[in-house]
Amino acid sequence: MKSDFLDELYFSSAFPLPFRVLCLVGLGILGWATNLHGLHLWHIDAAGVLDLNNYDGYRLTSPLPTDRRAGWKGAHYSLQAHRPVYKLFVTYFVWTFACWLVFRYATRGDIESVDSFKFIPALASLCVLTALMCPFNVLYKHERDKFLAAIHRCLFPSPHRVYFSDVVFADIFTSFAKVLGDMWLSVYMLLPSGSLLAQPAQDGLTRWILPTLMSIPYAVRLRQCLVEYNAPNNESRRPLFNALKYASSFPVIFLSAAQRIVVSDTLALKGESAVSQPWHGEHQLFRLWLLAAAVNSLYSFWWDVTNDWGLDLLLPKHAGGPSRQSSPPRPLILPRLHSRSALLKNPGRTSIDSNPDGPSEDVAHTHAHAYALPQERPLHPWGLRPVLLFPLAVYPFAILVDLVLRLTWSAKLSSHLHSYAEGDLIIFWIELAEVVRRWMWVFLRVEWETIKEAQVHESASRSPPRSAVGMGMGMGAGAGAGGIAMERRETFREPVHEQEEFEMVPSDISGHNSEAG
Repeated sequence: MKSDFLDELYFSSAFPLPFRVLCLVGLGILGWATNLHGLHLWHIDAAGVLDLNNYDGYRLTSPLPTDRRAGWKGAHYSLQAHRPVYKLFVTYFVWTFACWLVFRYATRGDIESVDSFKFIPALASLCVLTALMCPFNVLYKHERDKFLAAIHRCLFPSPHRVYFSDVVFADIFTSFAKVLGDMWLSVYMLLPSGSLLAQPAQDGLTRWILPTLMSIPYAVRLRQCLVEYNAPNNESRRPLFNALKYASSFPVIFLSAAQRIVVSDTLALKGESAVSQPWHGEHQLFRLWLLAAAVNSLYSFWWDVTNDWGLDLLLPKHAGGPSRQSSPPRPLILPRLHSRSALLKNPGRTSIDSNPDGPSEDVAHTHAHAYALPQERPLHPWGLRPVLLFPLAVYPFAILVDLVLRLTWSAKLSSHLHSYAEGDLIIFWIELAEVVRRWMWVFLRVEWETIKEAQVHESASRSPPRSAVGMGMGMGAGAGAGGIAMERRETFREPVHEQEEFEMVPSDISGHNSEAG
């Protein structure tokens, strides 16, 4: 036990919490750059789907192609989107790493000298914050402005619309919930009365500040879901069930903060020897926290696989029942016009690594195949979906990793685990793993949104005039884009965020969009 304590103390002295926070933020920047770069290499127009070239909050009204060479307004930006983020990361990394080296050289591994030089991580953090808020056109102002604009839209959103880019940003923000709490603890540690070697005492009302800060990202995402649910054109309960997912995080966070009551009760009953143990199954508050953590983790995993990634693995068996057999699947036109992907051009293949030289008889079918008649459904890997833009092996690997890390996710939200001997080291690795999980999640989330947008635009192009549809052209069977969207929504699948409010702009056969607005 003493050896574990010394190892923990050495870790905190060599890599104190403020530098761990800066490290995780840097990994977040690198992860976003590789997300954009990887999607670009796989010919998925992330900049178009996320509208990264128009960060003031207004979406383009032109169709969104999936290939970087398509003729649309954001194509050039899509090609360059990841490069400035890489440059920003390099600048950030050089500064942070240099400050850490200076700190290590100044302390020379002496634990007693750590607090004497804590002004170094304070200076490093202050300079990063100053650079972020700098109003001058230096240090990648365009990228900084986009980041600040995204924060502003998430904290003060429109009461009528939620943009997909803000949804992705807020979801990434939830993965940094514990990092947000660590920022607060770092401020306490860097004060003259604090220490880098010990967690600051949190007594009285101050013990609720940390869980409140950690709950902000989930409150933001919860509000987005409620705005989407209350939208005038929404006919689905899916946003409400999504809101329940984020609401289930609050019991985990605040019951974790209440574990101090468990510790005090255990101390009174069993003495100090039992306090250091992480398991207190006999206490009701501990069992409630464990139940809340299990419900939140499993529900979040199901939502990731079924709704955020659009996979069939955990889809209810009745999803393809008779009520969904009335509307046959419709082929997509948009992928054929805009994408070089052999998969999107050929519905018979299920993965991008399929043979590209085979016949191309028709365009791709999307996840609407889940609602076709059994004999009409195309063959595709069990538990996945007909259209896979990444190699086949990616999907089972992503599902397995997501399950494992979701089950440890609640530990990341549990501030009381810091009080145990190996808390700092374990929590840091859990936070690091969560950043990696979210990095992986972004690839499949943007891929699924790209497929859905292609289906919506193709369905709209095939729909009959509005008056004809309203007078008996198959509304009950789910004709047109709205019908397909309703079929997806019945299984709580993610609808295309705000796509129904788009002004549809026609696209000619060459792939060049007509001018909008």
